[in-house]
Amino acid sequence: MQRVKKVKLQEILKIAVLIAVLVTLPLTLSLFKSVWFTDELFLKDLINDFILKLLFFFLFSWITLQFNTIWIYKIPKESKFIDLGLRFIGNLILLVATTTLFSKLNPYFVDKVISEREAGFVNSIFIVVHIIILFISRILRLQIIQRESVLENEYLKQQNLENELTALKNQINPHFLFNSLNSLNYLIRDNKEATQFVKKLSFMYRYILQSGDRNLVLLKEELKFLESYTYLIKTRYRNRFLIEINIDDTYLERRIPPLALQLLVENAVKHNEISETNPLKVIIYSDNDSLYVENKIRARSSLAEGTGSGLLNLYKRYYMIRKQKIVIDRNNEFFRVKLPLNKMS
Repeated sequence: MQRVKKVKLQEILKIAVLIAVLVTLPLTLSLFKSVWFTDELFLKDLINDFILKLLFFFLFSWITLQFNTIWIYKIPKESKFIDLGLRFIGNLILLVATTTLFSKLNPYFVDKVISEREAGFVNSIFIVVHIIILFISRILRLQIIQRESVLENEYLKQQNLENELTALKNQINPHFLFNSLNSLNYLIRDNKEATQFVKKLSFMYRYILQSGDRNLVLLKEELKFLESYTYLIKTRYRNRFLIEINIDDTYLERRIPPLALQLLVENAVKHNEISETNPLKVIIYSDNDSLYVENKIRARSSLAEGTGSGLLNLYKRYYMIRKQKIVIDRNNEFFRVKLPLNKMS
């Protein structure tokens, strides 16, 4: 993205110079004609007038282009009306300030007060140039959006290729694994707890395989998978791990990326102390078209190994699939992640 911004600044500079040269071209031609036929004092005023207008039209073009292609987009805006209002006020201020400053400085460069007729003519030129700049600014902005879109598409293609390569590297034979789990289940059939553990593990793996080809799954399906996952966690931590789920039934048919809840619960387990004195409790609840996963923070003294990219991957996945952003909220006491559940159009 930085490369796009750099090119954009160069384009703005070139366009500002071109506008200034074109607008002052008649004055440039008059200046060349007058070199041999005008007295020195008049020629000096003509040169000063040329320099002043060239400088003003360049600065006006450059600042106006910067405002309409860069600066205005850095201001947070809540609605299109605010955006249009800021654009109108900003451009009006630029135009009035430039024409006023020009009329004030002109007598210092040219030894005469600018007449009302000449001032009106110069102001008209500034207005026409301003309108042209607004059209150019829009074209520049569309070019920038197109370039950024191309770069983003290339990045996504690269990510997809990397994901496919990773999937191929990690691929194992599902049939072999399920047969192995069935054999293990037969061997431990007298141990109910171990048998249940294997069944949950088998269900989890089947769910992961089936959801691998889907971008979105029903929330009720994800919760069923989460129940199996938390069963495995509870088998290890017993009463030191607790999970509370309070989700309104109206949200169960909403869709989320597969394994989203599992990743957030796993993240809580990975980064927090789990002990008899400090059990870990994860709360999952719905509110106002959103799903929340939160836990009280009790950081581990030694963090578990990991790439640290789980939340970032979920953030990207959620935005790419649902075109919505998850919200990560962390303070001194709680860690909370908000997953939007708005119905997608």
